[in-house]
Amino acid sequence: MTTADATRTAGDDPRLQADAAHTTDATDTTDATDATDRTPATRATALLAAMTLEEKTAQLVGYWLDQNGVVAPMQGEMTATADGRTLADITRHGIGQFTRVYGTRPVEPDERAAWLWAEQRRLIRETRLGIPALVHEECLTGLAAWKAATFPTPLAWGAAFDPELVEQVGAVIGQSMRQLGVHQGLAPVLDVVRDPRWGRVDECIGEDPYLVGTVGTAYVRGLQGAGVDATLKHFLGYSASQAGRNHAPVHAGPREIADVFLPPFEMALRDGGARSVMNSYAEIDGVPVAANGELLTDVLRDRLGFDGTVVADYFSVAFLEVMHGIAADRGEAAALALSAGIDVELPTGDAFLQPLVDRVRAGLVDEALVDRAVLRVLRQKERLGLLDPSAFEDEPPTGIDLDTPRHRALAKALAARSLVLLANRPVPGGADTAGAAGTAPVLPLRADATVALIGPNADRAEALQGCYSFANHVLAAHPDLPLGFDIPTVREALTTSLGSSAVRFATGCAVSGTDRSGFADAVAVAQASDVAVVVVGDQAGLFGRGTVGEGNDTESLDLPGVQRELVEAVVATGTPTVVVLLTGRPYAIGWALDGDAQGPDALLPAAVVQAFFPGEEGGTAIADLLTGAALPSGRLPVSLPRAAGAQPYTYLHPRLGGPSDVTATDSTPVRPFGFGLTYTTFAYEDLVTDPTVGSDGAFDVSVTVRNTGDRAGDDVVQLYGHDVHASVTRPVAQLLGYARVALAPGESVRVRFSVPVQRFGFTGRDLRKVVEPGGVEVWVASHAAASRPGGAVHADGIVAVGSGSAPGPVPGSATDRAVVRVTGPVREVEASDRRIVTWECV
Repeated sequence: MTTADATRTAGDDPRLQADAAHTTDATDTTDATDATDRTPATRATALLAAMTLEEKTAQLVGYWLDQNGVVAPMQGEMTATADGRTLADITRHGIGQFTRVYGTRPVEPDERAAWLWAEQRRLIRETRLGIPALVHEECLTGLAAWKAATFPTPLAWGAAFDPELVEQVGAVIGQSMRQLGVHQGLAPVLDVVRDPRWGRVDECIGEDPYLVGTVGTAYVRGLQGAGVDATLKHFLGYSASQAGRNHAPVHAGPREIADVFLPPFEMALRDGGARSVMNSYAEIDGVPVAANGELLTDVLRDRLGFDGTVVADYFSVAFLEVMHGIAADRGEAAALALSAGIDVELPTGDAFLQPLVDRVRAGLVDEALVDRAVLRVLRQKERLGLLDPSAFEDEPPTGIDLDTPRHRALAKALAARSLVLLANRPVPGGADTAGAAGTAPVLPLRADATVALIGPNADRAEALQGCYSFANHVLAAHPDLPLGFDIPTVREALTTSLGSSAVRFATGCAVSGTDRSGFADAVAVAQASDVAVVVVGDQAGLFGRGTVGEGNDTESLDLPGVQRELVEAVVATGTPTVVVLLTGRPYAIGWALDGDAQGPDALLPAAVVQAFFPGEEGGTAIADLLTGAALPSGRLPVSLPRAAGAQPYTYLHPRLGGPSDVTATDSTPVRPFGFGLTYTTFAYEDLVTDPTVGSDGAFDVSVTVRNTGDRAGDDVVQLYGHDVHASVTRPVAQLLGYARVALAPGESVRVRFSVPVQRFGFTGRDLRKVVEPGGVEVWVASHAAASRPGGAVHADGIVAVGSGSAPGPVPGSATDRAVVRVTGPVREVEASDRRIVTWECV
């Protein structure tokens, strides 16, 4: 028995007594006496002073307990080991984090929790300073663990335009994690979508920084309110990778970085209080972010005031050597990352352990940099209660339920609000609101309709879940195991709603591949039914195991495989056809919405529904929308692309970013950002704004929203703006704020927005963010392309230049534009300025 063991079996907590264990370590010349017998304000500092160099670096790394499988880039190459060491030996100096205790392979929650409590107690009892490990997990679509609830993917969060609901989802996810002894969640993703070819689009919230910021901040509040630290990722610019290729270089100027990619992080940090940040894998203008002190220290800490921990995206420190080639070895990679501002290397200590120790001892790295990072880690552990004398004295949880009725209710609510109705055409035999036969929109389906349910995603639970769901992220490597929770497919949910005799099924084809042998069966069931519902789209997965997800980038934005041909074969039968897209990215589906040279209007699908991986209750939500049990209210958080060749594209483009006479190409999206239909119609009336506002103030905008249809519905009221004349080019339209309101038929409400003028701020020529005086236009619209600067409401690239090509009218409504005069001097935007547009019904 060691001295440490003898001391700790005397019945005293090792963190409340003089620690005599330092005599067992020949390399230790520090005094650990009373290192933990301190008030919370000084405990972290005292521990740091008592640490050896090896104990310090141990706190700066994670350890991956289960390293089999592929859930991170180059995982096999980076984690290969055969040294046979025990966990006790590996953690003899302590450990900073345990990597994905629940989320790397299927484990029973009760059994794993018992193991984790025992392991934390061992760390307290047997390591010299008795510091437990911080445990982190993925939680982008819910806790990524076996038997845990799976929520809609973040692109669906954006489609819901409902931060309050997302906050509730974050809270219930956090409660599950905290119950299991998890302290940090690797979410949300705040990357702003720039190119839908990028495989990680389904992890993102949308293409508008304000939408991303408000929704992402809500998730942070929910998760952290439950006691789990949120981790903002990927800082910074990751989604702008060249040609939509994962890890590819980013070519973005400092203004685009500051005005597009940074604002969501600023909001989540300053308004949400986020406590951790993860770096991007990418390089920006030749400098990998993992080694970019200008971003990780000057911007993140000095400008934004962040004082939490920066954790490395998996293997990104080592990638400075093996991928980017800016470090000669792991030691230099560690030095570059630590100096830039990365505090913790994840998922393992590939560079921050012996390679870093060797460089410090050789005088090549100042130990003060190590101390800086260790103190941040210890303060995080202190705040989370890991340094408390009573840590892990309680018993581990039992009877764990990670998919409670509360989880399912929130999953269903978010799924329902995220579904976007893109088209709903009148057809013979459609049902009106009374259910009578006639020529009416095909949706909702008639109660007596027989339905041909067709498609590769109609009867697959995996098709409802995103890349970072446990099913698609991990369980795909364990095909013999069940999902571990209830997740009705679209077929199961629709059969429950309509009855088994009303639903005929045919797969038609697979998500990918060229096999058309199932087309004949699909055509036959369509011909024998009143309506066909064809469910097509993606299979989420990792690094080639799917059509979308991390590492699954694409050169084409056509539907994968022969799915378009399947839809066209069914439409050609003449049976009214509803297309449901279960995808993780927006696809080029103009052929289904507007037709093309090969498809006249008569052969278009009667309705199109976009569902971004809606999670465990997504099948039920889709069935409810189709049958009218629920009402569509989602809006596009990303533009629907015209073609892959039009990418990258954003609705936030300056005038020359749209169609014009100076180019023969047209980047106008098939459907614009913010677009979405309902089963009713809404009108906007009586827009009133303050006529002037100071460059340091806020102004009010009021509008009457009226339900002009004969059904109830939710409207997402979108407030847009345009800076008419500025010192740098500005977007022709930008979302200022939004409100979600529910109205009965004929009901109206007055919505008032309070807009801080800094929503019109931008990075000027001197790279300071400023608000300039002058006129700004504001208007309320149903989507980004609906505006009336002096003509009919139509989608023409928002503001066309000259007579560039434009598609036909897109449904939508908007007010006239009002001009607000910004007065006063050019004013630099300050950290204390309000960033959020508030609204109320008056």
